[in-house]
Amino acid sequence: MNILITGCKGQLGSEMCLLAAEHQDHRYFLTDVAELDITDIDTVERYVADNKIDIIVNCAAYTAVDRAESDEDTARLINADAVENIARAAAKNNAKVIHVSTDYVFSGDSCTPYREDDATSPTGAYGRTKLLGEQRLMAICPDSVILRTAWLYSPWGNNFMKTMLRLGNERESLNVVYDQVGSPTAAEDLAQAIFSIIEAPKFVPGIYHFTNEGVCSWYDFTRAIHHIAVIQCDVQPIRSEQYPTPTKRPNYSVLDKHKIKATYGINIAHWYDALCRTIERYKNL
Repeated sequence: MNILITGCKGQLGSEMCLLAAEHQDHRYFLTDVAELDITDIDTVERYVADNKIDIIVNCAAYTAVDRAESDEDTARLINADAVENIARAAAKNNAKVIHVSTDYVFSGDSCTPYREDDATSPTGAYGRTKLLGEQRLMAICPDSVILRTAWLYSPWGNNFMKTMLRLGNERESLNVVYDQVGSPTAAEDLAQAIFSIIEAPKFVPGIYHFTNEGVCSWYDFTRAIHHIAVIQCDVQPIRSEQYPTPTKRPNYSVLDKHKIKATYGINIAHWYDALCRTIERYKNL
């Protein structure tokens, strides 16, 4: 198959590139904005047609959650308009799409893990634009898989794990929010899940949730990061109201993963085990 991967310089895209090198039975087209401007419909349609693309894996996204509040037009351009371009190109060329979305499509007010068919209710610009991208994709190219994830981190780019490693080494103490809970997700494991879908005997379209297993707060996550990395730092728990941000973060970001496990037979690692593995990889870069 000919597989187009967008957003190759991001966290997930970087992991997809590494895994692509291990799956030599397919031909990969690894792109970021310099190679393919997904906000230009003509460019996308021509690229997909000329290269006879069978599957588009869209890892590109505007993920600056707080900045999106004052720059929603740009967030919408990348998270919704560009996704619509990909959907149109795929539909026109009979290609399948695997698209990555977010827990931010939900309000975060639940107390039980969100299922794929639960009502969406984003509270900020980032979540609104990501949900709009989902809706446009499924309306135009229903032969698609949408993977919602949360709390993504990796050795690449900017993310919470790397920030806490740096701050833990720079400061004697840190205050970290304890009343927001979710499931930290190693980008490597999400990339593996995407390849499992690509390699599956049957492609089953729909919305799926994927995070690592288990639940913790940002405070717990920070303590685990420092413990694994043997960092001595006094980490104190604080409430969300003590750390105001332009975007209201979901208090509860836990996603139910039964559907993807049942449909694609994916085994999912616990977040702590994945974190140990990722920190070791980061140390060895």
